[in-house]
Amino acid sequence: METRQHILLCEDDESLGMLLREYLQAKGYDAELCLDGEAGYKTFLKNHYDMCVLDVMMPKKDGFTLAQEIREVNPDVPIIFLTAKNLKEDIFEGFKLGADDYLTKPFSMDELVYRMEAVLRRVKTVRSPMAEQYKLGKFIFDTQRQILSIGDEQVKLTTKESELLSLLCAHANDVLLREVALKSIWIDDNYFNARSMDVYITKLRKHLKGDPTIEINNVHGKGYKLIVPELLDE
Repeated sequence: METRQHILLCEDDESLGMLLREYLQAKGYDAELCLDGEAGYKTFLKNHYDMCVLDVMMPKKDGFTLAQEIREVNPDVPIIFLTAKNLKEDIFEGFKLGADDYLTKPFSMDELVYRMEAVLRRVKTVRSPMAEQYKLGKFIFDTQRQILSIGDEQVKLTTKESELLSLLCAHANDVLLREVALKSIWIDDNYFNARSMDVYITKLRKHLKGDPTIEINNVHGKGYKLIVPELLDE
């Protein structure tokens, strides 16, 4: 029998929140409801959660602020935002904060569950049968621990950063097609996920600045190419 997965649900509309909690519980999840961002953060610190579903507009602490604080504690926990807003700026802000998905109200509860399942499947299979470790010039990339190190410095990558860098390493000095990366990591190759991937590419470039021989180049109309003078897998 599989262990029930624990979901932190933060929604300031109590009626909607209770409906969502009951629906998730009926679908086999352990869902805990918080009605504001401050309560959500305190609750997150006390328990382990497999996913956070956060309303953006909440009293005391909005969903974006809560997500930032959660990411400081656990950079890998999946986050889905719920919002009444449909502004592209808000959607991009959510992805910049590391959102795994984003639903605009009104939405069907079935759709939320399908999206949750897709994200959780991806997280479950993040440690793929690729190499456990790559040497990228001066860097060592430990795919299992999701750590990128150079000398005595180490950076703990988020799940998506690690997945994306793993794919780039697997296609080193060759083109990683955008559609391949999007469908492997984001499940869907839609416009918003494509913009989210661009954000993560920018983050990886910053992480790799310590070795100027390592580059991630845009290949117009196709995807990205990781340029590595020396790539060894172990």
